[in-house]
Amino acid sequence: MELYNGRPENAEGRLPREMRTYDFLDSLKIPYQRTDHEPANNMEACNEIDAVLGVLICKNLFLCNRQKTNYYLLMMPGDKKFKTKELSAQINSARLSFAEPEDMLKYLDIEPGAVSIMGLMNDKDHAVKLLIDEDVLKGEDLGCHPCVCTSSLKMKTADVIEKFLPATGHDYTTVHLVGED
Repeated sequence: MELYNGRPENAEGRLPREMRTYDFLDSLKIPYQRTDHEPANNMEACNEIDAVLGVLICKNLFLCNRQKTNYYLLMMPGDKKFKTKELSAQINSARLSFAEPEDMLKYLDIEPGAVSIMGLMNDKDHAVKLLIDEDVLKGEDLGCHPCVCTSSLKMKTADVIEKFLPATGHDYTTVHLVGED
């Protein structure tokens, strides 16, 4: 794996959703570094990607309530355990579960394995609420996918919060996840 500055030189073999991500970031003048890789199917592969980028890639979970009336994108450190009860209490939502792949595609134009904050640029109706664990916000840099699971990006957390999110029309709620048994 190599580390590149910015978008790929060639769009050949890349999905339109990935190229739209680069277009959007470039239009906002947000600098980013990128690495291309095979889909990460285990923690060992994720750790390898993290090492190339020099950042811990966030765990991104796409959740919904039982009635499927509220959808959430949760960003949390990859090394924390997700506890539904812990998050539900903080956002006053009972019975959170993982949303269906078709909902991921419908709202974020993302498929399983590629869930990322970058998908919010595709949520024009603002149907998805962003939740960010406080520890993610403490990091200087942020790692995420550009709407595909075969590339990963590194960018400044401040650029994501101060430039990317306002451009998408999304706000966020800070949550405190302990993630321990």
